[in-house]
Amino acid sequence: MSKKELLELVEVYTKGLELYRSRKFDQAIKQFQKALKIKPEDGPSKLYIQRCELLLKKPPAADWDGVFTMTTK
Repeated sequence: MSKKELLELVEVYTKGLELYRSRKFDQAIKQFQKALKIKPEDGPSKLYIQRCELLLKKPPAADWDGVFTMTTK
C-alpha cells in the first residue's frame, strides 16, 4: 500500500467513524465500503459495517454515546 493510499484510507475511515458517531449509519456504511475498496481486507471497516447494519435494524437509545454493546457471543 502506498503512502497516498494509506492517507486516503485514514481519511475515508475517519469520516466513516464521524458519521457512525453521528448516527448516520447509512452514510457511514458507504464510507466504510469506500475504505474496503482501498484496502479490501480492512477488518475495522468490515466490523463497523456490521455494527451499522445492526444499529439500522435496532436504533440506539437517545442517550447513546457511540459505544457498541455486544448482546451475544
